[in-house]
Amino acid sequence: MHTSARGWTKRIWIYAVAFCLATGVLLSTDRDTVAGAVSGRIKVVATTSMIADAASAIGGERVEVTALMGPGIDPHTYRQTRSDIVALVKADVVFWNGLYLEAQLEEFLVDLGKRKRVFAVGEAVPPDQLISHKTYAGRFDPHVWMDPDRWRHVVNSVRDRLIAVSPDDEALFQANADAYLKRIAEIGVYARQALASVREGQRVLLTAHDAFNYFGKSYGYEVIGIQGISTESEAGLSRIRAIVEDIVARKISAVFVETSVADRNVRAVIEGAAARGHKVSIGGELFSDAMGKPGTYEGTYVGMIDHNVTTITRALGGSAPERGMAGLLTVSG
Repeated sequence: MHTSARGWTKRIWIYAVAFCLATGVLLSTDRDTVAGAVSGRIKVVATTSMIADAASAIGGERVEVTALMGPGIDPHTYRQTRSDIVALVKADVVFWNGLYLEAQLEEFLVDLGKRKRVFAVGEAVPPDQLISHKTYAGRFDPHVWMDPDRWRHVVNSVRDRLIAVSPDDEALFQANADAYLKRIAEIGVYARQALASVREGQRVLLTAHDAFNYFGKSYGYEVIGIQGISTESEAGLSRIRAIVEDIVARKISAVFVETSVADRNVRAVIEGAAARGHKVSIGGELFSDAMGKPGTYEGTYVGMIDHNVTTITRALGGSAPERGMAGLLTVSG
């Protein structure tokens, strides 16, 4: 009871600080500047690196993009810092995924959206293309970036919002978006070809948490997440035991860890299978809720998808170049 009360007090204090900071910055910001056209570089804040990549590619030199969550950061549990709050309220436009991905930030972002340009661009994906989840009634799987086809709706939304902020730059933003969407289409074609080379009986993707459902639906893979669609959900012993029994019975040989999720549950599954005389290897490390380090190929959206597809294909016995589509481009160049 004492711990619960202390946690509640801390939460109230955090919201109080956030409110004071937000109010102070907003009061010091010229109202016409917030509501009107933006001169100079457009200050964009994106919650995830995937959205930031789209904003940077489309905006080019006209934007200054800040991503709140970098490599290895879990958006499901992320809480805003003081510097985040200042950046958010000073931004000309804020992009977040929505669909309850940024669960701890949602209340603050919704409130901020009553005063500033704040957009949940993940919700631009048509409802009939979203995947519901029985554990979360009325909510959808937020990991829409895992399917390039669905992600193009998000890119289009970012483009349209930037055009609304700076109409004079419409031609530039449209041309940049077209080029970016072309690269996304190319990685989608590569993914389909590479993943199809895995034998049908081996097309099972076992990962730390349920982040790959859109991937699985698009490419015909069965996806098993040890945890639920949110990393806040815990995988109990009964869940791990059931997964162990399943992979032993089906002779599944590879499991994948994720850069933004602890690997303890994956290790427990491997140990459980070993205790039953079945060897399961780690097929590789996948990018799920965050991209790679800035400045690297995997630190781009296309590079992230390329890495995942190539890693999965090779681990499950399919045919893919060692460096994926990047390797093919290097050879052809």
